[in-house]
Amino acid sequence: MNIHKRILAGAAALLVAMTGSAQARPVVVELFTSEACSSCPPAEALLARLQKTNPDILPLSFHVTYWNGPAWTDKYSLVGATDRQSWYVGLKNSDQVYTPEAVVDGTAQMVGSNAPDVTSAISNANTANPVPVSVTGGPMLTIHIGNGAGAGAKLWLFGFDAAHDTPVGGGENSGVTIHEVNVVRSITPLGAWTGIASTYTMPRPVGDHAAVLLQTDSGQILGAASD
Repeated sequence: MNIHKRILAGAAALLVAMTGSAQARPVVVELFTSEACSSCPPAEALLARLQKTNPDILPLSFHVTYWNGPAWTDKYSLVGATDRQSWYVGLKNSDQVYTPEAVVDGTAQMVGSNAPDVTSAISNANTANPVPVSVTGGPMLTIHIGNGAGAGAKLWLFGFDAAHDTPVGGGENSGVTIHEVNVVRSITPLGAWTGIASTYTMPRPVGDHAAVLLQTDSGQILGAASD
């Protein structure tokens, strides 16, 4: 490469770095699941495969509470996970709450073990022109939201563990060890976004990692990031 081409290439790289226009956000794949549901291990396995093979997604596994009972209680279940699934169901004007359910990019809803439907929804997700979102730090997190359209969208902070292998001792999955990835351990609403650049500093939530979503009331995800 001659000196002129090197200069042009460097200028182009700098422009991309300054604008961020070439940096698409990840496609968010949410799985609503339970260790007590016999239909859920295949969906957990699909989520793990997607995580391993597709670096352009942000998978999050939400364990709901309504399967808990005397036979087995899912220790990762959260009331906030149940509430979040109910909100998604309400967006569809439906009362059909079930597991495993996948929600891709906040809008497409489907059976979480249906690989063709899930992968198609990932392929069809529109991640162009995202609002810039980043999350960094150790015991204290720094969350930065850039300027963009969508004032009033809600900012969510999720703490999650990268992986667990859980031997289930009762209920429908008794005797089965379930491999679970990106298990959400905490859900924290951070309020509405103003549409202008904002920075938040706060203690790290429960979980080994943190994810941030900027999401409208219709479910549309405007920005997403994880550490």
